[in-house]
Amino acid sequence: MIRTMTLALGLAFCAGQAMAADRWDGADELPVHPLACDGAAGAAVAKPYDGGKAVNPPDKAGKPITLIDVPKLIGIGYFNATSKGIQLAAHELGNVTATTDGPTEAKIDEQIRFIDNAVTKGIDGVLFAANDPVAIAPVLKKALSKGIHVVGYDANSTPDAREWFVNQAEFNGIAKSMVDNMAREVGEDKAFAIVTSTFTTPNQARWISEMWAYAQQCHPKLHWLETVEAQEDNNLSFNQATALINKHGEKLAGLFGMTSVATPASAEAVTQAKLCGKVAVVGLATPNGMRPYVNSGCVKSVVLWNPVDLGYAAVYVMRAVVDGKLKPGATEVSAGKLGMLRVVNGSEILLGSPFVFTKANIGEFDF
Repeated sequence: MIRTMTLALGLAFCAGQAMAADRWDGADELPVHPLACDGAAGAAVAKPYDGGKAVNPPDKAGKPITLIDVPKLIGIGYFNATSKGIQLAAHELGNVTATTDGPTEAKIDEQIRFIDNAVTKGIDGVLFAANDPVAIAPVLKKALSKGIHVVGYDANSTPDAREWFVNQAEFNGIAKSMVDNMAREVGEDKAFAIVTSTFTTPNQARWISEMWAYAQQCHPKLHWLETVEAQEDNNLSFNQATALINKHGEKLAGLFGMTSVATPASAEAVTQAKLCGKVAVVGLATPNGMRPYVNSGCVKSVVLWNPVDLGYAAVYVMRAVVDGKLKPGATEVSAGKLGMLRVVNGSEILLGSPFVFTKANIGEFDF
């Protein structure tokens, strides 16, 4: 069970205590693999293929296919960008038709309904970004049982519920970048809080776990205060960040935003509280959403990857699966203009390393 750690129990950890301490709220309980403090590259975990399998899928190798893309929610910049990448790849390949549809709020029940409806109508493949890795599994397994190929991106399901997962960057790499940037901005012995989506959202839970492990090992004097949920909702994210500012006062030196909604909302809360330069915001977000705060100097570090490339890669992976070019045991897959992408952790396709947007480079990107 993930348990809340209080300040009274001591939030400054030494390296020898690292793995004995309770994980921060919002983390999962999966094994962690923190990268080295000196920046040395970490090795991918070697394991056999652990994905699922479509049952007797029709032979569509080289033939036109129809896909449904069901992200966590529609109507936000991040998933607008992944959808753009999906359409770019579909147009480039010429034999893929893809439609993005999904809930307007990050609700797993609604996401399941959209996938189930698409499966019932008949499609060749499902692309998804899960709101809950366990709850989404039955409907994805239903798709597999009907011979429909299933590929995840951004946020995983349980591995047996899909064939492959396109991981934007390895979780420990994201964690290192986030924590290193926070420590660089606020100092090694300051306190921070986290604004996430929900405690069950798989990618955020993984990042927080790896951030916890890396912080214990490499920045043991950083103080975690608490983690709050904001449901991928802009108003709630702003209100939660404001509540953290008011609750912790001068103790709060930094906020981590774990979503493309929470990070700009946290930056806006800091801006309105007139605390730019006193409360750092480090998080995952699109450059367009963060540009005003970076250009104003209120935010120095935005960690992400290119979500357009993420959606683009997911379509190429799906096409390779349908064509029989990506099978269990593969070590890489061709993804158009992205070149060859590595297979890691059994059934994950790795997009690449995280990227840090700053005032010096953010103007070069438009998504």
